[in-house]
Amino acid sequence: MTSPWGDYFLKLEKQVPAPPVVAAGKLVRGIGLTLEAVGCQLPVGSQCMVQTIEGEIEAEVVGFGADITYLMPTEAVRGIVPGSRVMPLNRESGLAVGMSLLGRVVDGNGNPLDGLGAIVAEARVPTIKPPMNPLARRPISQPMDVGVRSINALNTVGMGQRMGLFAGSGVGKSVLLGMMTRGCKADVVVVGLVGERGREVKEFIHDILTEEERERAVVVAAPADTSPLMRLKGCETAVTIAEYFRDKGMNVLLLIDSLTRYAMAQREIALAVGEPPATKGYPPSVFARLPALVERAGNGNEKQGSITAFYTVLTEGDDLQDPIADAARAILDGHIVLSRALADSGHYPAIDIEASISRVMPMVVSDEHLMQARRIRQVYSNYKQNQDLIAIGAYAKGSDPRIDLAIRAEPAIKAFLQQGTKQVLPYPESLEGMSALATGLGKG
Repeated sequence: MTSPWGDYFLKLEKQVPAPPVVAAGKLVRGIGLTLEAVGCQLPVGSQCMVQTIEGEIEAEVVGFGADITYLMPTEAVRGIVPGSRVMPLNRESGLAVGMSLLGRVVDGNGNPLDGLGAIVAEARVPTIKPPMNPLARRPISQPMDVGVRSINALNTVGMGQRMGLFAGSGVGKSVLLGMMTRGCKADVVVVGLVGERGREVKEFIHDILTEEERERAVVVAAPADTSPLMRLKGCETAVTIAEYFRDKGMNVLLLIDSLTRYAMAQREIALAVGEPPATKGYPPSVFARLPALVERAGNGNEKQGSITAFYTVLTEGDDLQDPIADAARAILDGHIVLSRALADSGHYPAIDIEASISRVMPMVVSDEHLMQARRIRQVYSNYKQNQDLIAIGAYAKGSDPRIDLAIRAEPAIKAFLQQGTKQVLPYPESLEGMSALATGLGKG
């Protein structure tokens, strides 16, 4: 007896066109970061190999125009000559993911950098995915312990929240990420070191992570000396790996250092293929890709885990109105601002609690916790606003009880906000310290 589905599937096969056979092309031009080829009509995102006088280099299709296909190499351009052959690369698509990624260091394409052998792939997943239905996400309802007292107490992070670390260069963003990596209560930690100094990769792995922490961490490294395409892929690979573990029901801590370098890499690629610059030299595609990347983190559905994400944002010249900083602040669930003045005075972590905020804190802490945190902020803000008058002796003691309290409390608040770079202060201990400090302020 013939199956009733036979004719249906036969009809369906006739409607699906066969995949096109792509012929090899050749290079006709190479300018700056891009190569121009003719004869190979490949879709954007396809991989290909370019034959050179020194061997083969891998490239990716980043755009097209008329009969020209724009390619960007994933490594240094060398040995390129006019007429170099361009061959489509036939290999398994998607990023290789699996539990064997834990404890490993990979590049932007997911290839091992640690010399420990190939990644055993349990699955292959695309690095670019359609957005999740916002109604399918679980609401943020639980606090996340990051081991940093000033964050746990005054800028409490929720499990599944996306936070930004805003600071200029050399203020301690990477050090703070390391502190949170050691102190966090997460099943898996995924770290994306993108566009930063190459020496920081080994330092982060060996100096910041202990052997136990390395066993539950995955590090994706795409330093500053790699191509902009590899830096772009570095962030997307880190997020894809985090999504894989979240989908398996795990709670993931995702650390991206830095979101600004991701935007700069996209700017280099977009300008190289002719996209017009817009805000301060950043093309429109940069501001389209930022929310697409950030929104992939967060809580999954009822059967999945969560991704709590921290993205460092470099504020050029300590300007918080920088286009990337301004765009990131609008799409993140809160921001922690690091102050250069505090760092220069030896105050670490150099968190400016006046400028920092966690938008989900009211949803994950008790009313008592919220009131105590506000009380500490108010007293500290009173001191900072009158600091110049106090320093030059223009304030007369007894003129304002609030300022008198702020002057007395300033040493205790300052001590509460500071913490050793290798010191881990759990969430319950942070709350105990905050409660004791707020009680003292109330009596004053």
